Amino acid sequence: MERSDGLVQRRRQPKQEVEETDRNEEEKEEEERDSKDTRLTLMEEVLLLGLKDKEGYTSFWNDCISSGLRGCILIELSLRGRVELEKAGMRRKGLLNRKVIIKNSDPCGDVLLDEALKHIKETNMPETVQTWIEYLSGETWNPLKLRYQLKNVRERLAKNLVEKGVLTTEKQNFLLFDMTTHPVTDNLQKNKLVKKVQDSVLSKWVNDPHRMDKRLLSLIFLAHSSDVLENAFGPLSDDDYDVAMKRVRDLLDLDMEGESCKQSTNELMWAVFAAFIK
Repeated sequence: MERSDGLVQRRRQPKQEVEETDRNEEEKEEEERDSKDTRLTLMEEVLLLGLKDKEGYTSFWNDCISSGLRGCILIELSLRGRVELEKAGMRRKGLLNRKVIIKNSDPCGDVLLDEALKHIKETNMPETVQTWIEYLSGETWNPLKLRYQLKNVRERLAKNLVEKGVLTTEKQNFLLFDMTTHPVTDNLQKNKLVKKVQDSVLSKWVNDPHRMDKRLLSLIFLAHSSDVLENAFGPLSDDDYDVAMKRVRDLLDLDMEGESCKQSTNELMWAVFAAFIK
């Protein structure tokens, strides 16, 4: 009797199947994390960073967050596969000269996103990213375009966060008027968001924007454009603060046109970045 008769040959799983299995497991883990955590939109994260925890309102002196939130809306629509930039064409038009076009007009299930998507879909002539930020903010001299303005965006986002259990609603008296405020109730969610932003430029810094999660990269850019990024870096030590701000400046100094041409990138995302740092 040959020794080989008692052996069972071990089948090796093809490498491609192993990679697909690993990828499927990673996707399941991501879904499980999302189901356990409260999933926030890019707009909600930027607003949450800007809100004073106890007072429940953004700084009265912040006049950047309005347009920043509109930029968030455009990127969120793009990340969800609803809009994109037109092709650069033979003349290689720059990011800020290319129009925003509809990729998929199906509703997102978010009132603000769906309202913005409806406006973009209804325009006779496509517009650029910069123009849409102005239209959605109501910052246009053309009275015919004022109908595209998204109204009460901060209040609507705050109500979304109240529904998700992150904020609560209170009334505060400011001598001459009463104001609805939204203090933070879920400090764990706020602290987790702040730590995510801090880690992205410190312990988890990868020194390559294309290896960063697109949503996280967008959060850094749009939080800076909305003048709320400082709130996330406030608790850091002086040394960590210096390192974090240097890395943010490195991101802001990138060539947006060049980065948008790289493989597997989101051109509209880079166009929004370019619109805010031009």
